[in-house]
Amino acid sequence: MRAVIAGGGLAGLAAALRLRAAGWDVTVCDNGAAPGGKMNRWSARGYTFDTGPTLLTMPHVLARLFADLGERLEEHLELVPLDPHAQYVFPDGCRITVPAGLEEWIETARRVELRDAEGIRSLHRIGERIYRLSEHTFFRSHPLSLRPPPAAALRCFPLRHAWGGYAKTVERFLRDPHLRQIYNRYPTYVGSSPYRCPATLLVIPYIEHAFGAWRVRGGMYRIVEALVGLARARGVEILSGAQAEFIEHERGRVRAVGLAGGGRLAADVVVWNGDAAGLAALLGRPVAPEPGSRSLSGFVLLAGLRARPAGLQAHTVIFSADYRGEFADLFERRRFPRDPTVYIHAPADAALAPPGGEALFIMANAPGEPSVRWDEAAVREARRRIVRRAQEAGLPDLDAEAEVSELWHPGRFEARYLAPGGAIYGGNSHGWRRAFLRPPNRARGYRGLYCAGGSFHPGGGVPMVLLSAEITARMVAEDWGS
Repeated sequence: MRAVIAGGGLAGLAAALRLRAAGWDVTVCDNGAAPGGKMNRWSARGYTFDTGPTLLTMPHVLARLFADLGERLEEHLELVPLDPHAQYVFPDGCRITVPAGLEEWIETARRVELRDAEGIRSLHRIGERIYRLSEHTFFRSHPLSLRPPPAAALRCFPLRHAWGGYAKTVERFLRDPHLRQIYNRYPTYVGSSPYRCPATLLVIPYIEHAFGAWRVRGGMYRIVEALVGLARARGVEILSGAQAEFIEHERGRVRAVGLAGGGRLAADVVVWNGDAAGLAALLGRPVAPEPGSRSLSGFVLLAGLRARPAGLQAHTVIFSADYRGEFADLFERRRFPRDPTVYIHAPADAALAPPGGEALFIMANAPGEPSVRWDEAAVREARRRIVRRAQEAGLPDLDAEAEVSELWHPGRFEARYLAPGGAIYGGNSHGWRRAFLRPPNRARGYRGLYCAGGSFHPGGGVPMVLLSAEITARMVAEDWGS
């Protein structure tokens, strides 16, 4: 039996390994020059940058993939815990550092606002209950395929507060505006607005404190390299520069993947590891994404500095003065924010920069809508706003000090990853339907067609796309007896 994985992102590679372990002949085709999808890298003049995720959570999910393949994660990758998780810088000059341990974080919050210590503990308890529920339901299968249905499962847990809006729930438990803003940042991990998504996303800060935030020595792309090495050693064929142009099907059953420029890969099973919005076109049914449905994209500046900035944490967030207004720009006015929040990742990894130097990843959220155009003037102005904000955190003049400077904007993400608008997570998580009823892992109406990745169930982020591959491989086994 033959499987073709259309897209060599993290979920595609994980699905390929799982199907190969089950006895399938597997080919992965990817449009990029190197596999990895959005978990990729860019290098110049001795500096190497991760261009996608910059930290790992729920490392046990990654470890389970290796274990299921008969391997030990520790023999392939070195994970390093991050402590503190991040430093947050506010316009009024306040700085709050979030430690890895929950009790240490609660004690930090107590010094900011005494009454909010118990509020953080309550938010953590809500997140924990959501996680425990998800372990047995959402992380195992799409909600519409669960037996019993999710409503019956939810009644087993008193999740009264989780049914509300995310930002309103945070405001209910926290009084201090700085602490509220820290918690309101977590929905951006899945490309969404805290003012529009459900409070069940409180599972994100719970996960970060319960399982830690981790970096990979040598950069996050080392995960891709490890999986590619295992895949090739086990006989998986990986084709780079091979873009899937159409999925051939006959009488409701997939037959092959056709490649741009010619070439045909016969298949009994096809796994689409790309943006959900692109699947219809591959099947010959062009469908434009619904306006306002896309997740955030990002405007990224990669800067190689000769000298590592003193006192900079691995993760630093410089907040805007009007957070609600920033999200109105992103999702209502659909423009790059006038006052952007800026995230800075300083890996301090000797493998990624020349001696004494630093490979900085600097990012601001950007709209992920296809209607937004990124001409030269728009790119230049967004860069100016980001650089100005970064200097407020004590960074040097990047124009003068950076040996390497490279921009990734939503237009570039769209072209490289075939994601309309450059949206990083496909659809956003605004409202219950979009948060919990993401496109399923088994495509309806086409036998042998499956889907995996951040655009599909259970969602975006490294552990979720690995779970997506796990769910998809299990479905293939159930359907094909492998």
